[in-house]
Amino acid sequence: MKSPTAPILLTALCAALVAFIGFPELFEPLFKPLVQTNAPAIYTQASLLALTLSHLSIVAMATGAAILIAGSLAILVTRPFGSEFLPLSRSIVNIGQTFPPVAVLALAVPIIGFGQKPTLIALFLYALLPIFENTVTGLTTIPSPVSEAARGAGMTGLQRLWRIELPLALPSILAGIRLSAVISLSTATIGSTVAARTLGEVIIAGLQSNNLAFILQGGLIVAGLAVVIHSALSMLEAKAARRVAL
Repeated sequence: MKSPTAPILLTALCAALVAFIGFPELFEPLFKPLVQTNAPAIYTQASLLALTLSHLSIVAMATGAAILIAGSLAILVTRPFGSEFLPLSRSIVNIGQTFPPVAVLALAVPIIGFGQKPTLIALFLYALLPIFENTVTGLTTIPSPVSEAARGAGMTGLQRLWRIELPLALPSILAGIRLSAVISLSTATIGSTVAARTLGEVIIAGLQSNNLAFILQGGLIVAGLAVVIHSALSMLEAKAARRVAL
């Protein structure tokens, strides 16, 4: 059963994130005890708002591309004509999980250079498997009577996919997207090691200067965003599940 305090806590977290990202100087007294004398308590080398928006855009692009590719591949292998490609497809999407993101960055940088592109590739590869597997699971667990009723009603294969199968599989698909988005959000911080503009820049600056306040600021923003995104997608997933149950 959903806790009645959950929406209140989520709203409070969103408000705190917006306040801190937009006006970090207001929180300086909270971080001042964590730094050495005369050391800055708030990261000012770049705008926290700009870094957050850049971080989220990288995650959104990588996750969006993974949804398109992994989702299309899952639909293909759950059709009668594509079922024989399921083992091969699983091997392909598993590549991203085989290589750690740091290794992907190390391989990509010499080829395409520093910046956002290597990070996008690493996050895209890492996001494929959860979306693919959850989509396949959702599409292959449609109750047989439902499929037979759709065929009996004269629906074509494409009509059954869009009107019956995808709506029924949506809770499972959203669960895969939620997992991929949260993983990508946290993993994107390593993109700053190859000059991508992410919140990892704040954490790295803190590690280099032994500034605990910087490390906490970057980490807390990423953690807060992860909770918000996870909660938002969980609510969509629950709403889709209720529709399926009706």
